[in-house]
Amino acid sequence: MVHLLPAAMHRALMPVAHRVRRAWRKLRKPSLTGVSVVIADLDGRVLLVRHSYGPKVWALPGGGLNSGEDPEAGARREVSEELGMELSKIRPIAVMKARLSGCEHTAHLFAAICDAHPRPDRREVIEARFFPLHSLPEPMGEETKRRIAAYRARDTGSSTGATH
Repeated sequence: MVHLLPAAMHRALMPVAHRVRRAWRKLRKPSLTGVSVVIADLDGRVLLVRHSYGPKVWALPGGGLNSGEDPEAGARREVSEELGMELSKIRPIAVMKARLSGCEHTAHLFAAICDAHPRPDRREVIEARFFPLHSLPEPMGEETKRRIAAYRARDTGSSTGATH
């Protein structure tokens, strides 16, 4: 149903929907579960996105899990829907806890390598670019910084992969 709306209209409505969703979460305080994916290209650069809603920061691709959805399947779905990319290999990195919009949030963090170019959906994701790990853009979301740190720690072998 969402794709029945033209992309420009959908993009214009996203900030309103985001504010309503945040207000509902602050009121109801549900437990949230989602996924984030650190996608590296063949040169080791990391893919970051900017959304049409929420804070104007660079973030990792990802999103919420559907009820009963396997985290890996959710990560693949989010990347496919928002970026038009299919991930052949994906591996779990960590399960991280945070408070978002006053709610407990569990994020399943994955890593993947992909040689495809992102094709942002222009609805939720308005920009997607690869950046070298030594030169990440600002502003970047705080949770994104934490998740990239967990990715770096895991890839250098200094992390046990324990829940953060």
